[in-house]
Amino acid sequence: MDTIKQAGNYVSDKLQGSTHEASKEANKEVAKDNNANVGTRLEAAGDAIGDKAKEHKHDASAEANKQSITH
Repeated sequence: MDTIKQAGNYVSDKLQGSTHEASKEANKEVAKDNNANVGTRLEAAGDAIGDKAKEHKHDASAEANKQSITH
């Protein structure tokens, strides 16, 4: 039963990591947009940093769940 739960957690973490990766990339593009105002660009840059941290967190959690399943 734990293996099924860990497999579900793995899938969930991979999806969330991918979502944060996509959001990070979108925020990076806004931060680089010379047509956006400075406040918007700064906010997007901060959001990109936060998304990167969340992406790493979910990727690490997914890897831990994957290791638990295989051992």
